[in-house]
Amino acid sequence: MTAVVKSLLLRRWAAAAACSASLGSMLPCGSLAAEAPSPTITVQAPHYGDALFYFFQDQYFTAVTGLMVSQTLHRVAPHDDEAEVLRGGLLLSYGLHRQAAQVFERLVERGTDPATRRRAWYFLAKIRYQRGLVQPAADALARIDGPLPPQLADDHALLQAQVQMALGQYGPAADALRGLAERKPAARASGWASVWTLGWFGQQYADDETDRATRYARFNLGVALIRSGQRDSGVKILDELGQQAAGNEEMRALRDQANVALGYSALQAEEPENARKWLERVRLNGPASNKALLGFGWAALSLKQPKLALVPWTELAKRDSDDAAVLEARLAMPYALTELGAIAPAAAQYEQTLGQYAQSDQQLDESIAALRNPGWLDALLTLNPGEEMGALRQISRLPQMPAAGHLRLVMAQNDFQEAFKNHRDLRFLQANLADWRSKLASYRAMLDHRREFFDKRLPVLHAQTGGIDLAPRKQLRDQLSAELAQATTDGDGLAFADARQRSLLGRAGTARDTLDRLAAAPDAPDTAAQRERLRLLSGVLSWELAEAYPERAWQARKGLQQLGKELDTAGRRLEELLQAEGSERQRLDSLGQRLEVMARRVEQLAPQVAALSGVQQQALQTMAIASLQQQKERLAGYTTQARFALAQLHDQALERTPGTGDGPAKPEGANAKP
Repeated sequence: MTAVVKSLLLRRWAAAAACSASLGSMLPCGSLAAEAPSPTITVQAPHYGDALFYFFQDQYFTAVTGLMVSQTLHRVAPHDDEAEVLRGGLLLSYGLHRQAAQVFERLVERGTDPATRRRAWYFLAKIRYQRGLVQPAADALARIDGPLPPQLADDHALLQAQVQMALGQYGPAADALRGLAERKPAARASGWASVWTLGWFGQQYADDETDRATRYARFNLGVALIRSGQRDSGVKILDELGQQAAGNEEMRALRDQANVALGYSALQAEEPENARKWLERVRLNGPASNKALLGFGWAALSLKQPKLALVPWTELAKRDSDDAAVLEARLAMPYALTELGAIAPAAAQYEQTLGQYAQSDQQLDESIAALRNPGWLDALLTLNPGEEMGALRQISRLPQMPAAGHLRLVMAQNDFQEAFKNHRDLRFLQANLADWRSKLASYRAMLDHRREFFDKRLPVLHAQTGGIDLAPRKQLRDQLSAELAQATTDGDGLAFADARQRSLLGRAGTARDTLDRLAAAPDAPDTAAQRERLRLLSGVLSWELAEAYPERAWQARKGLQQLGKELDTAGRRLEELLQAEGSERQRLDSLGQRLEVMARRVEQLAPQVAALSGVQQQALQTMAIASLQQQKERLAGYTTQARFALAQLHDQALERTPGTGDGPAKPEGANAKP
């Protein structure tokens, strides 16, 4: 096999190995998601429950802002630690890992529950790893000072291995994965089979067919062993995984990837028979089929079977030219024809390949030009909306544009996904600030209306209360109270006589005076009978007064008490009205000042967020264009190889023409190399 072919194989193997090392990020341990509460936990703080409601609705921005307000107002007790963990996790979902780390560190300092602390550091490590902060992720993992819940143990081992592999520590990564990988797959019950918790954090996932974590662990273990020099052990693990039954598309894709990794490993070790055996297992229409077809062709060529190599390469050459494997297959096909001695067809194929490369290069130029217009990002946002900020939503739809096919691979990468989420979050913040600008204008109008109403109402209140003088009424109450006390002391029922009784008492006195005058007259008539009758009537009246005395005295005391309360209430309300006149103005002024501060804050933040959004947009454009530029560079390298090989064929053709060389004609394809 020529040096050029070997270099191509090494490059393809390096790409496969890089892919293998990153496959762990496909595990079901993504970013933070809603987690079911433990059945033994009861939400005792309504405001904490309100934050959880929005959290479970994936409205993370509303959840975290409402939670922070409730925490400031001390409304989340007795869930203070759980609320802090929730806030830290929400900060993580935005990529604010430094702020989240500060939250977790404060929890550690104040002696929070060790289990909660360990789970917090685990999620912090996960987010850091997803953000490409490998060493900080390793630092967070080192802070986990004890066992995690069984539901998190598998994901912890996988994350530990991923971080170590990213740091080039393949031996320790293999050790971290071995226990999980050697566990026999166990079927899980359908439905929500497992729940793992971080306070209220975590993710629910289920696999109806097999233990996904174990399979991913085996794949990563195999890769780690191969990369650490233990190739035989790694090949054995990947070979078993490559033959294992798979009940869903995810596991079938993983099985294909294991076989592709085995195939390219065998090609690198110059074991084409094994490479062909492993690559034959890969599905023709799976996501790894292009790599498998390309590697199968090289394996056949290494076995001196160029005709067999043309079979997969011909199929591969018909596929989408955006894939590097397709471009390489178009270059490999004429090389195989040269090995067969078909110089003329090989030259024609090289010419056709050069034309296809030129067309692909032109399409790349068109795509790059389209990417320089930021409108494609707006279309991408429209097709992949998000109600609020968050880390869970991925790019699933691409806009109609020349670059869509070229961008599939770069958009599938975690770096681009994270950058796009940041851009979407900044756009959400822009919309949120614009919404607050509108709200603040409405609040100003409401405040102005309130001031106007207050100014109109105040003179009416002054007119109603200005003529009220409670002093005479209080003096009268005091006088009545003194009279009541005296009457009570004297036991005088006469003091509690009603109007009828007072009238009868007056009439009795008048009658008595009249009888006295008649008795003093010279010819006074006999009035004894009348006097007796008057005495009896007066006695009846006195008896009535004495009988009614206890009740009337009690009613009088009750009435005076009620009068005192009403006078006190009236006095207090008059004072409150006087105080409210000043305090209401202060309150309205304070609200006005707060609105002005918020308005200035919004006006300060709006241009900053807009500038950051522009920077993030430019970063996304640069990332996408750089990816296409790399494709152009790779295409340019393939074009150079094709032109060089075509020139060699022309030289051979000239050498074989009679009279053009000093010696006999060389065998066809002897010097043809890509």
